[in-house]
Amino acid sequence: MTFWSVGLGALPARFRKPRLLIVGCGDVGQRVASILNANKTVQAQPLRVLALTSSAERIAPFRAQGIVPLVGNLDEKASFQRLAGLATHVLHLAPPPSEGWSDQRTLALTRALRLRTAPSAFVYGSTSGVYGDLAGGKAKETLPTAARTTRATRRVAAEQTVRFLGRSSFNTNFIRTSILRIPGIYAPNREGGTPKDRLLKGTPVLAAKDDVYTNHIHADDLARACLAALWRGKAQRIYNVNDDSRMKMGDYFDFAADLYNLPRPPRVPRSTAHDQLPLMLLSFMSESRQMDNGRMKRELKLQLRYPTVKTGLTEATQPKLL
Repeated sequence: MTFWSVGLGALPARFRKPRLLIVGCGDVGQRVASILNANKTVQAQPLRVLALTSSAERIAPFRAQGIVPLVGNLDEKASFQRLAGLATHVLHLAPPPSEGWSDQRTLALTRALRLRTAPSAFVYGSTSGVYGDLAGGKAKETLPTAARTTRATRRVAAEQTVRFLGRSSFNTNFIRTSILRIPGIYAPNREGGTPKDRLLKGTPVLAAKDDVYTNHIHADDLARACLAALWRGKAQRIYNVNDDSRMKMGDYFDFAADLYNLPRPPRVPRSTAHDQLPLMLLSFMSESRQMDNGRMKRELKLQLRYPTVKTGLTEATQPKLL
C-alpha cells in the first residue's frame, strides 16, 4: 500500500493536522495566513499554512510569515500533481489565464486534487463581473450568470469547474465547495488599494446621469470571509462578499478626493467617454449592480469590520491615539 492510498487517519501525525493550501497567495492570501498564524490553531488543532509560488524570491518572505512555500507554476501540470493529498482545505485565489474563454488552471488544479486524498473544503475566489450589467439592480446569488467580458467569462468557466468538483465524489467523500463573488478590493495598506493614484492622474468619471453603481470589500474583511467560507460555508454555495456601501462610482471618487484633499475628478458624458478613458476602465463603467450580501452575513456569520468603503478609507487617515 502506498503512502497516498491510505486514509487520512492512518497518515503520520504531521499530516493529520489541518493544512490549508493557498493557491494564489498574493495580498489577500497573505492576510488569510496572517490571521491564521496569529491564532495558530483551528478548533484546538495546530494548523499549517502552505502556499504555491513560482517565484524563488518569495520563498524567504513566506517562511518569515509562517507560510510553508511550495515551488510550482500554475501553467505546468506537474506543479498541480504535486499538490494532491497535501491539504485538508484549499483556498484558490489565483486568476485565470489572461487569454481564452476557459480557465485551464482551475481545471488542472481540481483534477489533481482528486488524484489522492481530497480536501474536505475548497473555496474559490471569483468575481462579481459574472453577473454582467444589471442596470443598477440587485445582484443576488440566485441570479443566472450573464458575463459580458472575456475576463468574466473565464471566471464563469472556473465556477462551473468548482461546482463540478463539489458534485463529484472521491472515495465516498464529497468536497465542500464554496464560491466567493468578489467586487473591487481596497485597503490603504494594499498596493493600489485606494483611489489616490487615479485621482492624482485626473482620470475622469462618468457624469451623474450616466454613472454606475460600484461595489467594494476591504481586503481584511475579504480575508476573514475566505476563512469563514473554509470552515462554515455550505456545500455547493455561492456567496457575494461585499460591504454595505451603496455608492455610484463618481460619488466614490468624489468622497476619496475630499478625504485626500485632492481635486474631484472631471465628469464626462458616456457619449464621449470612449475618447478619454482606457478600454479596461470603460468596461467597468459599462456595468451597474448593487450586490446583496445577506447570505454572507447569515450563513458565514461575518461581521464586517469595515461596513462601508467610507469607514475603511477614513480610518487610515485618522491620527492614532497613543
